[in-house]
Amino acid sequence: MSVDYCFKDKYNINDLLEIMKILRAPGGCPWDAEQDHQSIKKSFIEETYEVIEAINKDDKDLLCEELGDVLLQVVFHAEIENEKGVFDFDDVCDGICKKLIVRHPHVFGNVVVGSSDEVLSNWDDIKRKTKNQKTSAQAMSAVPRELPALMRCQKIQSKAVKNGVDVGDDASLSAYISDKAAAAEACLDEKSIGELLFAAVAAARKKGIDAEEALTKITDKFADDFAALESSSLNAEEGRQSELYK
Repeated sequence: MSVDYCFKDKYNINDLLEIMKILRAPGGCPWDAEQDHQSIKKSFIEETYEVIEAINKDDKDLLCEELGDVLLQVVFHAEIENEKGVFDFDDVCDGICKKLIVRHPHVFGNVVVGSSDEVLSNWDDIKRKTKNQKTSAQAMSAVPRELPALMRCQKIQSKAVKNGVDVGDDASLSAYISDKAAAAEACLDEKSIGELLFAAVAAARKKGIDAEEALTKITDKFADDFAALESSSLNAEEGRQSELYK
């Protein structure tokens, strides 16, 4: 039996909140009612990456759709806690509004800034104070381990640089990478491969390159080259390897 609901030509956030309540309530959707944070957490990741895909494709219609999917995830998780009486969607909005006001004292206060770099520096300082991070190590440990490994590595390295810890000049960086490459070549184990990747991220960061994007692009190139090689009927295994891994 369908629920009693007033259909509209145009919906807003209040409608989304109401629809989620209906889906989770008795007589709603059994699947939605069964979900918890753990069961749907990966959907949040998938929807977020689909937003990135829409941005990369510069597809505005797709972006609008995918942002809606991400918003649904926020509403879903908020409703789960609302049912427990812990917090609701308004509390989520209240929290982020207060955070934005506190972290933009140059807009909502009397702080004067001269550049975006100063804005970011103030943001980091305020973040550390509000999260009671007394040391740089605490700020570093707050970088989520769940981030993609290259992204997390670059963020942690950047925090170290702010405290004067870096690989040095270009010559030192080149020697560092060569050393890790030689170690990896001599012993292809997890540790040596990890250290080589860490060194590669350091090189990307020093040159202002996003390591995650760099690997994505070169992986795209590999896939395209593979497709081209396959279509040209060069199917010998040795030929494939020699052509692709250059």
